[in-house]
Order: sequence, then C-alpha cells, then structure tokens
Amino acid sequence: MKIREAADRCLEYHKANSKKCTLEGYRFVLEKLSAILGDRDVESISPDEVLSFLNLLSEGRKQATKRSRYANLSAFFTFMSHSYQPGLPNPCDSAILRKIFRAARYPQWEMLEKETVDEVIFKIPKPRDRLIVELMARGGLRVSEVLKLRGRDVEDRKLILRDPKSGREEEVVFIPQKVAHRLWEYIRVRAIGPEDRVFPITYGAARMLVRKAGRRVGLELRPHDLRRHAATY
Repeated sequence: MKIREAADRCLEYHKANSKKCTLEGYRFVLEKLSAILGDRDVESISPDEVLSFLNLLSEGRKQATKRSRYANLSAFFTFMSHSYQPGLPNPCDSAILRKIFRAARYPQWEMLEKETVDEVIFKIPKPRDRLIVELMARGGLRVSEVLKLRGRDVEDRKLILRDPKSGREEEVVFIPQKVAHRLWEYIRVRAIGPEDRVFPITYGAARMLVRKAGRRVGLELRPHDLRRHAATY
C-alpha cells in the first residue's frame, strides 16, 4: 500500500474515533508525509528516512513538539501493521529514534500542603477573589473555566463548564458544599442573571489576584498550582 492511501485510511479512523485536537495532530504529520513520500510503499520506509522527515518537520521546535510528531508517526505505522499489513516493521522503532525523540523532562513541582492553601484562602479579603481561588483550589478549575461561568452554569454543588479545553461541548464539576453555598450567596447578593458572567474580569486580572494571594503568605503562586493541589487532594 502507498503512503498516501495509508495516511488517508489512518485519518478516516481518527475522524471517527479521536478528539479534534488528536485528529489535527495526525493530520499535520500525515499530510506532510504524503506530500514528501506519498508514492512510496509503506514497507519501504527506513529509519533513516523517518529521521530525515522528522528533522525537517520539527526543526527549531521544542522537544515536546518533536516527541509528539514522532509519536504520531510511530502510531501510524503501528496502525497499519495492526489493521492492514500484519508483520509490517515499524521504522520508528529504533534505539536512536527513541533517544532523539524521547519525552521532554519536566521539573517536579512542589505540591502545596493543604494547610498552606487554607491559609492563602483565609487571608484573601475580597469575597470575589476568595471564590475565584477556591474554585481553582477546591474544584480544580482552570482560570479560563472560572471566568466563563455564568449564572445558569451554577446548580448547587454542580458547575457546568461550557466549551471546555478538552474539546467536549460541556463538562460537569462538583465543588464542596461550603464553597457552593458561598458562590450561591455571591450570585444572589449581586443579582447575577442566568446569562451574566459570575466573575467579569480579565484573564490577566485573575492571574494577578492569585499571585497577590500567594505573596500574602510568602509564596510565588500560579493558578495551575491550585489546580494541581485540587487534583492531589
């Protein structure tokens, strides 16, 4: 089978079975592969040609991007072996390629202790700012998800996240009852309507209030530190 036909079959599979962001990753790699090696037989591709292709595709990119494109290409050959050509060798499966396109190493983040986060929240003077931080630290929401909340999205302990980062139409998050009660009271007192944003501030302002909250207790705090804390506890 020619590379071009194989790439089309692989993309059809991902259109039916994968998320949009996953499909876009495969489409980028496989369309480039088809443009360069489309008339070649799948089994004729060598590890050296894979290396040349990936270097061309990823020059100047971060290691995480290089790794992602290598993984897409390797998965393509594995897909062909499992679905159409049993026994097809995977030209990506070589020690040198695995080493060059290994996953990037990220620093281990220091987890925030529960008592530390409690202190951060306790020392926030404004109810609005405290709720924003609590939704990240107790509910695991991203900054963007907190800022997109509208009155209609709050149903007691249940929050409806519309157009989330995952690509789904919506997701549901449950928050602790005490936080839910404070959130409802905040919405009631300020007469926030169903279509009104609960927190009509900018992304930059939200990040800044998190930093200020952290500095009150001697921390350089970022929103994702709070989301990571929620995932841990």
